[in-house]
Amino acid sequence: MGDAPPATVWRRWEEGFLAAALAALIVLPLLEMALRAGSQSGVPGSSTLVQHLTLVISMAGSLLATRDNRLISFSTLPSLLRGPWVGRVRGVSQTAAVVVATALAIAAAQFVSVEREAARTFLFDVPLWIVELVLPLGFGAIALRLAYHGAASWRGRMTIMASAGLILALCAWGASDPAAWIWPLVGVLVISAILGAPVFVLIGGLGLVFFWSQDLPIASMPVEHYRLVVNPTLPAIPLFTLAGYFLAEGGGPRRLVAVFEALTGWVRGGPAIAAALVCAFFTAFTGASGVTILALAGLLMPVLRAAQFSERDALGMMTGAGSLGVLLPPCLPVIFYAMVAKVDIRDMFLGAFLPGMLLIALTAAWGVWAGRKGGALLPSFDFGTAARAVWVAKWDLALPVVSLVPLFAGWASSVEVAAVTAAYALFVQTVVHRDLNLLKDGPRVMAEAGLLVGGILLILGVALGLTNYLVYAQIPDQLAEWSLAHGTSRWVFLLGLNAVLIFVGAFVEIYAAIIVVAPLVVPIGQQLGIDPVHLGVIFLANMELGFLAPPVGLNLLLASSRLNKPLLEVARAVFPLLVVMFIGVLVITYWAPLSTYLPSLFAR
Repeated sequence: MGDAPPATVWRRWEEGFLAAALAALIVLPLLEMALRAGSQSGVPGSSTLVQHLTLVISMAGSLLATRDNRLISFSTLPSLLRGPWVGRVRGVSQTAAVVVATALAIAAAQFVSVEREAARTFLFDVPLWIVELVLPLGFGAIALRLAYHGAASWRGRMTIMASAGLILALCAWGASDPAAWIWPLVGVLVISAILGAPVFVLIGGLGLVFFWSQDLPIASMPVEHYRLVVNPTLPAIPLFTLAGYFLAEGGGPRRLVAVFEALTGWVRGGPAIAAALVCAFFTAFTGASGVTILALAGLLMPVLRAAQFSERDALGMMTGAGSLGVLLPPCLPVIFYAMVAKVDIRDMFLGAFLPGMLLIALTAAWGVWAGRKGGALLPSFDFGTAARAVWVAKWDLALPVVSLVPLFAGWASSVEVAAVTAAYALFVQTVVHRDLNLLKDGPRVMAEAGLLVGGILLILGVALGLTNYLVYAQIPDQLAEWSLAHGTSRWVFLLGLNAVLIFVGAFVEIYAAIIVVAPLVVPIGQQLGIDPVHLGVIFLANMELGFLAPPVGLNLLLASSRLNKPLLEVARAVFPLLVVMFIGVLVITYWAPLSTYLPSLFAR
């Protein structure tokens, strides 16, 4: 690092710090398991330390996402603009982002001040408020980085910061009559989201405005953020994500494609079956983050085209299959929904398995139907080739066994299982196959995974704050009462839920949707007697379909970017598969035993 410029050195230190935190997140649960097996006593304070490591990882990852301009946004408008409009639009959206991030930093400082007076301790008599300083410092650093990236010149950056300060001063001046400011501020937030402001700006800004307008402490926002990231189950999310990244960054995609192609390539449309299976495998471990399309599109598109799939059918198959696996264990949305809706994680995994397999089967069937038009000569099944492919990929194929057997057997908690899975994936890619160099590639992959996790947890934290306001305002209860008062039947509610969730899934990041929307629909489902596991599966299946919904479904955007295809062309290509999958979602919605049979069969 001797001759590297200071910016590069700082960048490496940031990524190294995040990688070290993730490494500790792996090691501590493993050490806990080992000590518990040997002496029946684990590491003192291990669970508390792991939970607060997640807090550190969330803020460090958010800072990296801000640094690289990779905070998740609603709008693609900035990418469509040219000339001076790009800078103007970015300046406006970034100013709103700086205002919200600064307000969150102020709210977090208020939260830490209260905690300091409470004099609670962390570990070894360290005051807890010192650890919680991560929140105001993190939000403050995000605000500074947003201002820095909002303009190309220091003059523009100072203008953004001055404008943000003026807006905050006006809000403080209008605090005597906050009701008059609600809708103008909501309008500004919505416009900023359309202009490209990150998702957390709209959701966090709405939460701040609503709390402020009701003369409630805005510190409630960081309180909920803190409560989320130190949830005992939450460390499973960065750990499973990390396992998926190790798998995707190594040679796993190539080996798994070879396996499924060898097993299915001899039947008409077999490459489509292989695409559906390998995409589902990857998504189950990467958590519907888009890594599947980014990792596999370049490998699977040539395979489909070689089998003489039309370019449109191949594009539709790759885009549609990219979200398969959302319902399969150990996919993160299932874990997160279970946490938010307070449903047993094991029951959710069991309930989602058969619906997930149905969507995979329907996608593969559509691929076989589309492949019938191809005139490519089919190779005969070669047992030797298939056996060799399976043998080469045996360590990758064992990943579900490593993660699921201990979880369902009750040998370890979900966090411990996630740590085992991440460690196993790292071992396979760095030691067994040597696709990655532990010292060179390990920190890079861990920082990349941490960046994704940080961006997601930033959204989830502020979304939980907004949800807390909705609960305080009794919005879920009012919706439930309205539904019952207007005679809404279970079937009408479910049909409406399908429409709303597909729309939400097309525009809102899946984890934020779970946080904000699930608490609204769960009380209604309870009132109508819908099984909570079935309701959760319906929720996630519709969100999976939302990835394909035009005009801005996540898979459409990713496929368009990865394969360099116009967005409209991708949307047209995937439309037939979207219809097929919608039929599957309707079956999942109206045939409850598909979701409830396995949980009842394996009831404790």
